Amino acid sequence: MQPKENNLPPRLRKEKRINRDANRGQWSSKTEFILTLIGYAIGIGNVWRFPYLCYRSGGGAFLVPYMLMVILCGIPLFYMEVMIGQFSGTGCTGMFRLVPLLKGTGICMVIVNLYCVCYYSVIISYPVRMLYYCFWKTVPWIDCHHPWNSPNCTTVDNLQHVEGRAATSADEFFHLEVLRISDNIAHLGGMVWEQFLSLFITWVLIFLCVLKGIKSVGKVSYFTAPFPYLLLTILFVRGVTLPGASNGIKFFLYPEWNRLLDLKVWADAAIQMFFGLGPGWGGLVNMASFNNFRNKAKFDSFLVVSVNVFTSIYAGIVVFSVLGFLSNRSGIPVAIVATSGAGLAFVTYPEAIAMLPVPQLWAIMFFIMLFLLGINSVVVCSTGVHYLINVG
Repeated sequence: MQPKENNLPPRLRKEKRINRDANRGQWSSKTEFILTLIGYAIGIGNVWRFPYLCYRSGGGAFLVPYMLMVILCGIPLFYMEVMIGQFSGTGCTGMFRLVPLLKGTGICMVIVNLYCVCYYSVIISYPVRMLYYCFWKTVPWIDCHHPWNSPNCTTVDNLQHVEGRAATSADEFFHLEVLRISDNIAHLGGMVWEQFLSLFITWVLIFLCVLKGIKSVGKVSYFTAPFPYLLLTILFVRGVTLPGASNGIKFFLYPEWNRLLDLKVWADAAIQMFFGLGPGWGGLVNMASFNNFRNKAKFDSFLVVSVNVFTSIYAGIVVFSVLGFLSNRSGIPVAIVATSGAGLAFVTYPEAIAMLPVPQLWAIMFFIMLFLLGINSVVVCSTGVHYLINVG
């Protein structure tokens, strides 16, 4: 009969813990763990969701409820999940073994991660597809001289002079060429083989990243986590030097204090906090479960959350500096050109950089940045699903 761990001498207890951790796997270094968490917490939402949400919810005033949510809820929850994973040494299904009644919660986290992987894989396949068009002699979303364009197509420069219903060249390019959306849900349309190939390439890259579990994920994070910041900084320098950039940044950050009385603003701040930091998804617990048992995770949590907040504001300045330039060139107010989601990333922003000298260069950097931001989250979720199912 094996003696209980508590009855073993300290040296043997330590060796037993080391063997248990070695069998499950550990991060090669603390840097890999931090970079992976940064990649998980920082994604496409920091670029295409937070900036729009901030300006729509009172600009700089939105930062008040957002920071309160981060300080009062985000940091404690983030730190708690990291400590749970680190202490238990198991994923989100295994941590509920102490309370079997809640085991279904862990299973739900696995299902959420599966949905997340499928959804994000499709999203980050769009930048892969867009990179192909960046190598054309002229970026195809800049004009209306293509087979997919309709008679209502117009360039953004002429949009304010058009009467009646019209669509910009960038809008038609994304919806009629990239997505090839059918007229209505009754007509499904055919297979977009180019998009299928882009999705296949995306899945292959994800597979290569998670091929050896945390060993490969940790090594990949050395590139996928910091490199988007290099691209973001290049776009920042270019954006703030454009004419009209100051108007866009002012529009983004100008505080409307009366919006603090709107409960929806506070709800949006809470949603963005959960959406950005990712507590409750299981990814934090799973990644922390490969830590050394005695790792001091307080600093890790504060660092990752701080980087997340900084990146959201930084990306907002980058985006709205270019939108200010677009407004200045087109004569359309910033409030109209500013959109969120895929419309911002694949229509409005490409529309703006198409007006710059050598638009292919700026487009390549932007779409590579989007892809890297997205693949970080997908890789963590994919690794989580693998270990939650196979290891626990």
